[in-house]
Amino acid sequence: MNFHILTLFPEMIEQACRYSMLKRAMAAKLLNINCINIRDFAVNKHGQVDDAPYGGGAGMVMMAPPIYGAFVSAGCPQAHFVYMSPQGKVFTQSVAEKLAQERDIILLCGHYEGVDQRVIDHLQPEEISIGDYILTGGELAALVVIDAVSRLIPGVVGKDESIKNESFSDPMEGLLEYPQYTRPSVFNDLEVPEILLSGHHGQIEAWRREQSLKRTRAKRPDLMKGR
Repeated sequence: MNFHILTLFPEMIEQACRYSMLKRAMAAKLLNINCINIRDFAVNKHGQVDDAPYGGGAGMVMMAPPIYGAFVSAGCPQAHFVYMSPQGKVFTQSVAEKLAQERDIILLCGHYEGVDQRVIDHLQPEEISIGDYILTGGELAALVVIDAVSRLIPGVVGKDESIKNESFSDPMEGLLEYPQYTRPSVFNDLEVPEILLSGHHGQIEAWRREQSLKRTRAKRPDLMKGR
């Protein structure tokens, strides 16, 4: 999979991708992250990429020509284009799973008071938000999307089947994941539930299902609607 990130601060993306899973995925050529600096397509020698909004108002607006130039430079007009925007639909695991089916994704990181509406009207990106709050820029939001989508690419997490049983995944039917335990079997007088040591896989699955329901009721009752 190829991510093309249109950004004013490519260093933020590049630095974060030098570690852990993303670094290994790129080394294995399962993932390619291409940062495109919008400032490289500025309208003048001063590197201007924003201007005051028509009609007045506070703040600045990112200009259409630099963004469009950066988009074209990615060289993949058929890529799935995403604009990280607080006005977009909320990013969920199901959205990540759909994006994981794409070969090329272009992510636009907004700043200031947003981008010239003509960018959206002309290029028609999918607008995605990671939550109902405002960030200083779209880079952190883009990294959330990159991380969540990349781990769904076959081979990135390895042969481990654990991602199939995580919170919000389809096999979990939208429930939160059950509690997990590992060695030692006793820690600060707290013991691992006996059922997990029993070797009875059917009973273990039933226990995990019960724990998922209990945890979801307690932590995310909104997910229990209709159950």
